[in-house]
Amino acid sequence: MATKKKCKCECCGAVDDSFHAPAEALDYLRMNAGAKPEVVGIAWEREDGHIYRYDVYLPRNIQSSAQPFVVHLVERCVKFVLWAAGGWKLYLAGPDWIVQPIAKDYTAKGARKFDYNFFKDLYGKPFEVVIVPYKKMPVTNEREVIVKNNTNGNRIGFDLGASDFKISALKSGKVVFSKEFPWDPRNQPDPEYHYTKLSEGLEAAAQALGGKVDAIGGSTAGTLVGKRLGPASLLRAILEKNPKKKDEARNLFTRIEEEWQVPFEVYNDGDVTALAGAITMKKSGILGVAMGSSEAVGYINPKGALTGRISELAFAPVDLNPDSACDEWSGDAGVGAMYFSQQAVNHLACKYGFKFPKSMKLPERLKVVQEAMEKHDTRALKVYLMIGRYLANAVCWYREFYDFQNLMILGRVTSGLGGDIILETAKMGLEAIAPEIAEEVDVFMPDEKARRLGQSVAAAQIPVVKK
Repeated sequence: MATKKKCKCECCGAVDDSFHAPAEALDYLRMNAGAKPEVVGIAWEREDGHIYRYDVYLPRNIQSSAQPFVVHLVERCVKFVLWAAGGWKLYLAGPDWIVQPIAKDYTAKGARKFDYNFFKDLYGKPFEVVIVPYKKMPVTNEREVIVKNNTNGNRIGFDLGASDFKISALKSGKVVFSKEFPWDPRNQPDPEYHYTKLSEGLEAAAQALGGKVDAIGGSTAGTLVGKRLGPASLLRAILEKNPKKKDEARNLFTRIEEEWQVPFEVYNDGDVTALAGAITMKKSGILGVAMGSSEAVGYINPKGALTGRISELAFAPVDLNPDSACDEWSGDAGVGAMYFSQQAVNHLACKYGFKFPKSMKLPERLKVVQEAMEKHDTRALKVYLMIGRYLANAVCWYREFYDFQNLMILGRVTSGLGGDIILETAKMGLEAIAPEIAEEVDVFMPDEKARRLGQSVAAAQIPVVKK
């Protein structure tokens, strides 16, 4: 199935001339499905037999002229579920004209070959696609882990980002050390670099605790299966330039755990973001969206539990327009990283007239836009207004796959006046396009208490230390 086709379907809601909202398209099709809809079943199986299931309801006898759009929409749902939950085996049920081209996409030479190779590598298992009768589709079966914040003892927490990492040390819940360490993991082909840098930060925190450490908790960008890193931007140079060191790189956290010999836990940075919000607000049903060098997402379900989903929504589609901006790594169009990150700010800033030296990196470009916003530059205003409008539509789309009542946004993109504009624009946009969802979902930025907590401090509180 070609991905570079003009989307001309009237049921595709648009933010502007280029953005096409998938939630509106789904609603349109559902409303016209009637009492006996055509149902397409989608399910992804991941580690330990865990399953995420999602059904798409369509009208029967769809006209041939609309079929390419419907296939595209269903494929976007398939891909979203993959990057939300993870998986190595795809189950499909439905009409052949829908499921057959999608099954072909998710092969070694198909349109989704990046996804095929990524998850084959992540799980270390053959990637499978099976087409089954609808009545034989598997049902959702997810792992729920209740995570409580613990403050006893001497604890270290770390938060690994793409341009720096933060280390915090806590003594009986009180922060006694907190520092950011610059690093450049994406361009380092030797995993010893990653280990040495992280070890230096942990040692500095241990010194602040007088050398006694009872537990270590971590937050990291990238995918995790247990404590094993999957394909991630942090390891990109290793995976591309030094693949023989791949296993050594992925076992970074196991190596750290064995060396320190204390209770050790590490989670995806998005999940720790959501956890930080849950700790400070004493709420559950939180989807946390961190807009930094990429988009990091985490989820705490209404029971207050982690679900084991990978929630790598940087690669999950949010825009149906196949001619939208492409992510440079996956090569796919319309994915989250291009709408909720420094990449999004850069793309929009260039569109609205900002000029940057080619040598200027994204964090510096973001600072230029932020400074312009503080001076009420209309070009910067357009950037933040558009991200807010994107976010309003994304709330509706994310609710298709996550049960949440709180959507928390944070990260460097939301700093300063621009963040306030994103937030207020998203709230007003949501009230306009989906008032019933606006009543159910609180879109907010963390308060000062949550900001002080931070991901490294929240991560430090995860491991259980026996009293």
